[in-house]
Amino acid sequence: MNYQTSPTPPLFKGIALFTPGGDLVYCIDPSKKTQWHVNLCATLQEWLGLVEPPHFLVPCYTATFDRWLDPNTQVVKCSAVAYPPVWRYRSLLNLIFETHEVVWSQGSCPEELCDPIVVASYRERFPQLWENHDLVLQVDSPIARAPEFPESDLSAIARTDPTRPEGSEGYVLRLFVSGRTTATEKSLHTLYQVLEESLGVPYTLKVIDIHKHPEQAEFSQISATPTLIKLWPLPVRRIVGNLEDPNTIARVLGYY
Repeated sequence: MNYQTSPTPPLFKGIALFTPGGDLVYCIDPSKKTQWHVNLCATLQEWLGLVEPPHFLVPCYTATFDRWLDPNTQVVKCSAVAYPPVWRYRSLLNLIFETHEVVWSQGSCPEELCDPIVVASYRERFPQLWENHDLVLQVDSPIARAPEFPESDLSAIARTDPTRPEGSEGYVLRLFVSGRTTATEKSLHTLYQVLEESLGVPYTLKVIDIHKHPEQAEFSQISATPTLIKLWPLPVRRIVGNLEDPNTIARVLGYY
């Protein structure tokens, strides 16, 4: 008789670093290397143009997930800890780490590090951290790349290169839609035509169906569809509803 066994889930350590404004950088590391917090802070410095790495965010604005094989029992175990300032992002953490069945524990913040008054004292020096840039980046090394979000059925229409375009003029775009409708197809056609004919620089476009990925819609504060968000280059811009006018799209992209 053949018995079917469940596959062993991937073993890895994941670390997420948030900003007070809600931006996120994270890593998924099967080799469980150290000093990832340092890399994540350096990534925020690079992407947000900070004067120095924001080490003061650690540990209060962090969350960690660890799944390992107990050498004594050969049983897979896991630990998921999120600190109070980022507790509300548990659904997003489950999305990026693909840990939908995990129950998160709340970490205990060191009082001398996570006192709100102490954290707020850094605001004048790091004002970008209190702004929301719709930034969600996965770090594979000290250099970050754009995260590989689950694709919708409409993604074949869009460019789906998961890395940020090379060069400072590259664009990162996110389009939120509500299912496959005639209006959605029309908006996509117009947007794709503008990008191909007028943009003139590399770009990455992600198409996200809010019905299939509500966590991403909630995190990006989507109130209506279609919504086009320009994540890069800064500043972040968005347009809601009207994607049929090429001039309007051009203004959002910042080259009109």
